[in-house]
Amino acid sequence: MSRALPLDKPRDPQQDHALDDPPPVPPVRPGLDDCCHSGCNPCVFDLYDDALERYQTALAQWQARQPRPAAGARGHRR
Repeated sequence: MSRALPLDKPRDPQQDHALDDPPPVPPVRPGLDDCCHSGCNPCVFDLYDDALERYQTALAQWQARQPRPAAGARGHRR
């Protein structure tokens, strides 16, 4: 008797896409103690702001690439 292995199941294209295109990871906000308060240029908070802008752009681009649910498809409600 033959048993189907999990790899033998049909693959879900949306699940494959999520694995191939993970969402961007947001930058870690520096703590107040990470700044030396001596007026460095750039400050760690300036670097964080730049990284946050890049993340927001990457997130918007990633969201635009995600498949849209079919018209009339309903989500799971409780």
